[in-house]
Amino acid sequence: MRVLSVNMSLDPVTGGGTAERTFQLVRALARAGAECEVLVTDLGRTRARTAELPDADVVALPCLVERFYIPRCSPRQVGEVVRRADVVHLISHWTLLNLLAGWYARRLGKPYVICPAGALPRFGRSRVIKRLYNALGGTRLVRRASGHVAITGDERAHFRAYGVDPAAVTVIPNGIDEAELRDQAGERGLRGQAGEAGFRDRFGLGPSPFVLFVGRLNAIKGPDLLLRAFCAVCGRLPDHHLVLAGPDEGMRGELDRIVEEEGVAGRVHVTGHLDGPAKAAAYHAATLLAVPSRQEAMSIVALEAGAAGTPVLLTDRCGFGEVAEAGGGLVVPATVDGLARGLVELLGPGADLGAMGASLRRLVLDRFTWDRAADAYLALYRELLAGGTGAPRPSLDGDG
Repeated sequence: MRVLSVNMSLDPVTGGGTAERTFQLVRALARAGAECEVLVTDLGRTRARTAELPDADVVALPCLVERFYIPRCSPRQVGEVVRRADVVHLISHWTLLNLLAGWYARRLGKPYVICPAGALPRFGRSRVIKRLYNALGGTRLVRRASGHVAITGDERAHFRAYGVDPAAVTVIPNGIDEAELRDQAGERGLRGQAGEAGFRDRFGLGPSPFVLFVGRLNAIKGPDLLLRAFCAVCGRLPDHHLVLAGPDEGMRGELDRIVEEEGVAGRVHVTGHLDGPAKAAAYHAATLLAVPSRQEAMSIVALEAGAAGTPVLLTDRCGFGEVAEAGGGLVVPATVDGLARGLVELLGPGADLGAMGASLRRLVLDRFTWDRAADAYLALYRELLAGGTGAPRPSLDGDG
């Protein structure tokens, strides 16, 4: 089976969670025996990322307009890539590349699956442009897909506005590559500048406990909510620091102003993007991971922190209530007050963070791996190729 995965980018800095999701899922599909091809723009570090996909063919089209991920190519080039595939997997939603690939898939009679990964709501900037995109073909792209995939049970409801019955949506959650994280972390036996001590030294943390944020500095990810919550309670948590790790997408200036106004410069550390061993070191060194998102389908960083045995504080906009159900952390409203209360509850006396981290690790390793996700996707692809409807089967997260 030849599977074509389509996304705006493979680079986690410019493409965020959907880029990481595409990269990890393609690797897992290849391990499971699928013949994989990837269609993306060349935005970001695609060449280096491509080298990490030796078992997949990558077609990286030049990016003409970076903000909107518009490729510089003829539509026929996209059609030729689609023609080679048995099944097409569209990831995310708001990209011309998805529109073109979906159009060609319909024209050529190829089944295609769409997994928006939380992108269907018109949230954030460019709402007028997003409305126009849906009018020009985005809604039709979703509605006419052969299969529809949500990464959490809560995301099923997003499909209703596009004319898709939520009951016809299959849930296949995000995952982690436990072997990769173990290699990066050295089973907590990290050495040198890649280790926990090196991470602390690099960012001036010393032995202080700290709350970690990993994500884009973008309003949808809520770093401003977390920072204001931390400032509100830092007097009650005098030993704790806050680390904001991620590429700037327009919020760095606002965050710096808050830090200056609140007088917490010595306790807030902005690291920029972290990957590989540095990110693994951050997860292991952190006391707590916070995911303060205003809108999120399912946080990959929460899974990665869980695999490292680090408990999580996340908002109720993340669709990942299993964290609290498993005793691996706390789910709170996506507000400054909600996050502030969560920080005090988890970091104050009485909270057993070690037990929480162990519970979350068990949950993640038992239920949320990319290999499990790949198996579920392959089952869906086979059904569609056999003429099935893609109707829901028991979903991996238990929300059947």
